[in-house]
Amino acid sequence: MIKAGWLRLRRRPRRELFILLSPVVLTVVIAALAYNTPRSMAFSRLLPAAPALAAAMWPVLPTVLLGTICLFLMIGLGIVFPDLGTGYTAAGIVAVTVAAAYGSHARLQRERTLFQVRMVADAAQQVVLSPMPRRFGGVEIEALYLAAAAEARIGGDFYEVADTPYGVRLLIGDVRGKGLPAVGSAAAMVNAFREAAHDVEDLGGVARRLEAGSNRYSAAFPPDDLMERFTTALLVEIPPEGDRIGILNCGHPPPLLLSGGELRVLEPTAPSPLLNLAELIGDSYHVDVFGYSPDDLLLLYTDGVTEARDHDGRFFPLQDWMRRQNPARPRALLDALHRDLLRYSRGGLDDDIAALAVRLGDGPGAAARLSSALPTPPADASPAGP
Repeated sequence: MIKAGWLRLRRRPRRELFILLSPVVLTVVIAALAYNTPRSMAFSRLLPAAPALAAAMWPVLPTVLLGTICLFLMIGLGIVFPDLGTGYTAAGIVAVTVAAAYGSHARLQRERTLFQVRMVADAAQQVVLSPMPRRFGGVEIEALYLAAAAEARIGGDFYEVADTPYGVRLLIGDVRGKGLPAVGSAAAMVNAFREAAHDVEDLGGVARRLEAGSNRYSAAFPPDDLMERFTTALLVEIPPEGDRIGILNCGHPPPLLLSGGELRVLEPTAPSPLLNLAELIGDSYHVDVFGYSPDDLLLLYTDGVTEARDHDGRFFPLQDWMRRQNPARPRALLDALHRDLLRYSRGGLDDDIAALAVRLGDGPGAAARLSSALPTPPADASPAGP
């Protein structure tokens, strides 16, 4: 995340430091070759390359200073070796230094603009994607977000978590498409969920509120094609008591539940319509209920995870990967997923990736079940006398 304020100098790795000093190294190498090789080779004519290289990474003043040093070096070489054609090379150094100074100024202006744009993107990320981690009683939740473009901060994938009177509710989804329209649709979904999660009793009603929010956004910013603005989404409800969770799946990849080393794929028993398409195919939403055990890990993810490809074009085998995991905490699971996705795709992710890892705690219901399982003392039992 880019922080506001002035940029602070950091300790750079050796490779970055060498790249930063490469114009100085180039100047020294050219001057040494010009002094120690026959005059006919005329290495001194390469001196204008040093300030030109500096313009790509240095500010204006150091670039001009290096050009001035190159000019004096050329004058000194001309004094030692009068037949070098000093005048022409010196004029070239001056011309290139002036052009390099202007190029350095233009580059810095673009970098400042990009810095401001990234700050705005970070602010938008705070609005659309809530900060994690979060803990609600015995439920622990961590999040992972990877943008397909290295310069991007957010895209069409989104998630949100809310602690409501009906339990902990989670949303994860994926807007079809990329760019600002997808970000706007994602923001509309998240804002609608933040309102509905606390007010609506059943997940089907929450989905209808999301559908309404999506429709309002589409009416304000109509897409060229309605089919270009549909959204897959997954709603999860973890009640404050009991050992069962409710899941409403609107065309989204099914969540995975890791329980005691065994993997369960929580497929929907009946399809629910994708968001923003209810007017075309109806708004009949179906909620499935699944049991779980304490400390089970639930993984919610977008299709960017399963569609990550290796160099042979094979998809990332998420279910096989999940079966090999035995993490104790959600953060460890997502860190491993992040690392292995980048390794599998060799850093070449083609789509945004969002994932939520949830450790399902004991909850009050588990304590009640434990109490009911203990032997009950006889009704006529009385405390022993002294």
